[in-house]
Amino acid sequence: MKFCPECSSPVELRCPPSDNRMRHVCISCATIHYQNPKLIIGSIPEWEDGRILLCRRAIEPRYGLWTLPAGFMENGETTAEAAIRETMEEATARIELGELYSMFNLPYINQVHMLFRAKLLDLNFFPGPESLQVELFAEQDIPWDTLAFRPVHFTLRHYFSDRKSNQFQFRIRDLAPAQR
Repeated sequence: MKFCPECSSPVELRCPPSDNRMRHVCISCATIHYQNPKLIIGSIPEWEDGRILLCRRAIEPRYGLWTLPAGFMENGETTAEAAIRETMEEATARIELGELYSMFNLPYINQVHMLFRAKLLDLNFFPGPESLQVELFAEQDIPWDTLAFRPVHFTLRHYFSDRKSNQFQFRIRDLAPAQR
């Protein structure tokens, strides 16, 4: 951030009184501009035969790779509303949302990923504008080597493991940058 959205004056990074973090502060009107993590919300849409709906990305980052339907939460919506909306936007798929299944903190990129279990209501789905392709995959057919994001990979591994025992447990994990 270079300029204040309130008065258009330059901002500078400083630690405001009674705070412990550097913030963008307007040098003219003294408005403190807080920047908070982005929430990425999505679903794990499962068809009645156990297959999971994945989307092949038509946008960056990770163009052409597979992911669960998910995206940035919008202001004014709940996490449940965001999961349903993102599933409709990316796969035009109707779902019945279940419980929150996984949450991954990615502090190095200021993101939190939250994925809900979901029941796919019908097979009337097709790629939305952010997807090249949408497809149902059985566990053995998941394109593990071309999954776009680590939280999706970890979530699916846990999901299939939990499904074997039919005991789903909430998963939470902090992720550091991937080692190259």
